[in-house]
Amino acid sequence: MSIIINEDLRAYIDPLTKDEYLALEQSILADGCRDPLILWGEILVDGHNRYGICQKHQIPFNTIQNTKFKSMDDVHLWMIDNHLGRRSVSDFQRGVLALRKKEILSARQADAHAQTPVDSASPDVPSSMMQEDSQWNRELVARAARVSSATLGKIEKIQKTAAPALVDAVKSGMISISAAAEVASLPSDKQVAAVTGGQKELRQAAREVRQARLPPKPEIVPLPDNATPEQIELHRLTRLVAELTEERDHLKKKVQHLTIALKEARGEQAA
Repeated sequence: MSIIINEDLRAYIDPLTKDEYLALEQSILADGCRDPLILWGEILVDGHNRYGICQKHQIPFNTIQNTKFKSMDDVHLWMIDNHLGRRSVSDFQRGVLALRKKEILSARQADAHAQTPVDSASPDVPSSMMQEDSQWNRELVARAARVSSATLGKIEKIQKTAAPALVDAVKSGMISISAAAEVASLPSDKQVAAVTGGQKELRQAAREVRQARLPPKPEIVPLPDNATPEQIELHRLTRLVAELTEERDHLKKKVQHLTIALKEARGEQAA
């Protein structure tokens, strides 16, 4: 059987880690290749690692043809949905995959609109197609990725503005999605420097970005010697507001740090 490896498809999904690959290899050596490879004609769609391991050790395998694919977009959507259902995929990876799905479906919708009559009441236009734009919104993308809309927005920001080194740091678990979105606001060279400095430097960079966005503290004007009772009361209230604001900002930062630490701890436990 002739099997074609499409390098774009092989790279479309993040590769296994070294440990994951070794675990898969040991499983196939012990039990054989239990899951069939998925093909589209002669093109390998799913099972690149299994195929490589089977070739390396001369282990037999089975294949299944997916006859529903009509285009490469269909293949990409199938790969995305297949990986979104796996528990081993991280929040960041699921977010990236869901955003890819949105991009494909949005492009299809744009093409469909370009090819349909201006009259939306035309019987040739399926009602489901007319509603797809409103249905595939940020909330639906977030639900597909099993993350919050806020987290999805941070993933989108990382994709658009993060240096490759920072993206790798998120994928490896060196930095949380929230902290990475903060660091992604910095110039590329400062992002790379923070990654090079390690986890502690990344957290510090994220804190500095958050602090830089805080509003400036109100300036307390000293009371004149001949201040009136009204001026004294206003000065007291102004100082009280400044103290409460500072306490609030301190508590917000503490909650943010605890939230990030909790997410990182959960990630370590899951790993």
